[in-house]
Amino acid sequence: MGEYTQYQPLTKTDRITVALYRTGIVISTLVIALSAYILYDIDNFRMHPSAGLMFDILLTALYIGVGLSVFFIHLYVSRFHRALRKMYYLSLVCLAGLYYLGGGDVLAVVAHRPYGPLLLIPLAGCLGFVTAKEAFCFRIMEGYIIAMAMPVLLLVYSTGMMSVKTVSYAMILLGGLLLSFTFRKVFMPVHCDIGDKSAYQ
Repeated sequence: MGEYTQYQPLTKTDRITVALYRTGIVISTLVIALSAYILYDIDNFRMHPSAGLMFDILLTALYIGVGLSVFFIHLYVSRFHRALRKMYYLSLVCLAGLYYLGGGDVLAVVAHRPYGPLLLIPLAGCLGFVTAKEAFCFRIMEGYIIAMAMPVLLLVYSTGMMSVKTVSYAMILLGGLLLSFTFRKVFMPVHCDIGDKSAYQ
């Protein structure tokens, strides 16, 4: 469980790593919230001459945000951190696959190919791990919902059972949960993310 007690004085490295970790959460939240808006108005978005480039920028920002959280998360058990990093590396392989399969047009693959959303599941798993960890440690309960909803949404969308408009509504709800999660997390005292260093394995 997370600790609100400060066990040791905070070092400069502690403050920097926590800031980077929380910055990653903020970036991820903003990208997903913006993506929900884009999906809601997807027809007009596709007509924009730079739609593909804007989607690539958003996706890159999401990978950067999740990556910051993955590499700067403070976990007591190192094998969990190693597993989380491996999942992120897998998500990078999937990203390369998206670019390869789409000939550089990632938006077309994600929007129109059933395997497109599936290749985003490892990234969703990484972000879900972060939100679930915070839910477990600090009782930010929406973190559990986010962790379960993201992969399920991608999986269901890949089957063709949901329209883009329906997915946009689900993404709006997900974005709202992430905003709530982020506001509750980023204003915590810095030492909450550090905990008791003597417990790290």
